[in-house]
Amino acid sequence: MLLQQFRSFYFRNYPNSLEETVEYFSVFGGIEWEIDTDVPIFALIEKLILDNYAFFYNEIIDMTLGDKLNHAILSGIALGDRRTHSAYRRAHISEHTGAPIIEYLCRSGIISLEPSREEAPQKEYPTQKLKKEVEKHQISDKLNFTSPFLRFWFAFVSPLHRGIEKGEYEEIKQHFVEREHGFSSLVFEKLSIEVLKHLPTNDPIVEVSSYWDRNVEIDILAKTHSGKIIVAECKYTNTKVNKSELTKLMEKCALANIEVDQYALFSKRGFSNELNTLQDPNLSLYTLDDFKQLLEELSADDLIEGYPRL
Repeated sequence: MLLQQFRSFYFRNYPNSLEETVEYFSVFGGIEWEIDTDVPIFALIEKLILDNYAFFYNEIIDMTLGDKLNHAILSGIALGDRRTHSAYRRAHISEHTGAPIIEYLCRSGIISLEPSREEAPQKEYPTQKLKKEVEKHQISDKLNFTSPFLRFWFAFVSPLHRGIEKGEYEEIKQHFVEREHGFSSLVFEKLSIEVLKHLPTNDPIVEVSSYWDRNVEIDILAKTHSGKIIVAECKYTNTKVNKSELTKLMEKCALANIEVDQYALFSKRGFSNELNTLQDPNLSLYTLDDFKQLLEELSADDLIEGYPRL
């Protein structure tokens, strides 16, 4: 779904650069409107989203039913680390209350579940009470919005709706400016997964997602058809990635007991000379230029119809 939205967004708007594409897509992805990416991003947010708040709100409540707890959970996901337990805490509700809400929101199509890939311990417990206690503290799943726009809405618009309804935009502008750079990081990570999936190879990827357990988080863990394991980190920063990031990734894998065949690094700004000259067949380096393969041979068939498609 994300790749389809990305291709549709690019074909409809043809931004000036891939960096611009990622950053504007992180806000407007899923809205099937033409976006003038020569206009500063917050000016577009104000004109297209905030000035049309009532329209978008009416579209969104068809999925959320306008329920306050639904909105609180969704903002918890958008503003947090996407883990279910974190979303419950941010919404100030219990897992008992939150779990049915998550189930409903997944059915409604606004979010999707990303299960943890940490292997559950295979063991017998002396009592059912102890088993339940262990399961209670197992790592929680993560949640993804089905479009970048919905994530933007529940990160910035929904929590500040009272001021927006009055036409007061300064608070949301301040919040967005403070988080704008980091906000694109998740989209960059998800598109990096698509780059890996679309690399020409005789050993295609058959399983890929992020990885997290109680000790570490790794942006991407992939398994190929032959069983090889690829791990990757994605850095959407304005500085070049240096060798220390590779070292950190290796340390994470060792801590998680992951046997790695291939390491990969994705960087917005490229890599240090030390990394670029490192002759390591088990390391792959990718920049935004590699995202071009996701946008090859676009045509009108790639356009997603809808007005808007959320």
